[in-house]
Amino acid sequence: MSTGPNAEDARFTGLPGRPGKIIAIHLSYASRADQRGRRPEHPSYFFKPSSSVAASGGTIERPAGTELLAFEGEIALVIGREARRVPAGRAWEHVASVTAANDFGLYDLRANDKGSNVRSKGGDGFTPIGPRLLDARGLDPARLRVRTWVNGDLAQDDTTSGLIFPLPQLVADLSQHFTLEPGDVILTGTPAGSSVVRPGDVVEVEVDDPTTDSSSGRLVTTVVEGDVSFDASVGSLPAVDDTQRAEAWGSREAAGLPAESASVLSPELRAKLDSVPVAALSQQLRKRGLNDVTIDGVRPLHPSSKLVGTARTLRFVPHREDLFASHGGGYNAQKRAFDAVGEGEVIVIEARGEAGSGTLGDILALRAHANGAAGIVTDGGVRDLDAVAAVGIPVYTVGAHPAVLGRKHVPWDADVTIACGGATVQPGDVIVGDADGVIVIPPALVEEVVEAAVTQEAEDAWIADQVRAGHPVDGLFPLNDEWRARYEAWRAKN
Repeated sequence: MSTGPNAEDARFTGLPGRPGKIIAIHLSYASRADQRGRRPEHPSYFFKPSSSVAASGGTIERPAGTELLAFEGEIALVIGREARRVPAGRAWEHVASVTAANDFGLYDLRANDKGSNVRSKGGDGFTPIGPRLLDARGLDPARLRVRTWVNGDLAQDDTTSGLIFPLPQLVADLSQHFTLEPGDVILTGTPAGSSVVRPGDVVEVEVDDPTTDSSSGRLVTTVVEGDVSFDASVGSLPAVDDTQRAEAWGSREAAGLPAESASVLSPELRAKLDSVPVAALSQQLRKRGLNDVTIDGVRPLHPSSKLVGTARTLRFVPHREDLFASHGGGYNAQKRAFDAVGEGEVIVIEARGEAGSGTLGDILALRAHANGAAGIVTDGGVRDLDAVAAVGIPVYTVGAHPAVLGRKHVPWDADVTIACGGATVQPGDVIVGDADGVIVIPPALVEEVVEAAVTQEAEDAWIADQVRAGHPVDGLFPLNDEWRARYEAWRAKN
């Protein structure tokens, strides 16, 4: 790649010059916020390096070994006058120009940088801008439009009337914290429709005023495949899971993933599951041909506590030094799983029955408890056992071990189908545990199974009363026709 002055100038042909700062907003369009399922109360930002700027007609490299390069068509504001603590009503006066931008992001690198986006959005060529500047003085910031095409098909189409935070507010807000200088660029967020692109795809972004002929022209970028992989010896490697895939593509459906169903556990259903023992549920599942649904070998830290929730899964693979170097540090799958677990969910961990290392400790137990998780099940060890028990969240484990994760395990991925204690567990499966153990119930069967278990428990309670009264169990347990008639008569009466 040329590094001479001509190459330097070519990157910034869509701008007055090389910007001192590029500030981007995380979420600003209502359509995008609704797509993500969260609407921020205030804007939040991140910086992009000026070395990421590219001109129209250029290429962007998808690095070797990655899959989730996503486009984000945006309106770029170029500051013309120094702005420091300017009011929103005067903020637009400090904007010289408006143009198109593409805030490319590599979701494979999001996890370890979280909201800073340093690596995921800072790569060379990750901020194409241009091709033409529109004079901001002739534009109404509330009437601008941004559109994006991929291979000629319209992918994004929204206007600034759909912003949560108006453009002048962004300028005013940023000027509260630092001086905006001439040439600085503000990327003002992307609407719904952002998705993944692959090598060979051509992405075009245009900003215009629909009421006039004012247009930035189309900002054109072609995706190419890189041939250089990331070096694990100097930093984290790309890592993706289904959550990142869904966010990069825009939805689980677009990513080719099965739809996430709403929790099958209503408060009423949870209460019924809480009222029946695991043994009764196991009996009903066996009647329906499901025998391999118990998580074997785990025991509760709180035998008197009941565990009821839906599964969030985490998988460890056997320890290997190079894999632990690439996947064990930073914001790894284990930390992501404990951060992501929600209210009423159970973290279920595949550790292959390996008890020679801890799979969680008190800090992660505290995090799950703070998130409202229903419990944790691991077929591996727990370290800081007394501290974990003191947290109070139901935990099932094969036992205690003082060693940290890296002795036996590499945290690999989350929210995937796993094996725990000999049972297959999928995200969304219903998990119930008591002093007898833990059972996995397919969501489609849970209502049928729990209703049958409640009915059976009532019958068993009546049988127990008869045994206490001195009746022999022959013919009573299970009920023969005579005893069945007596039970039905009692049930009708009571």
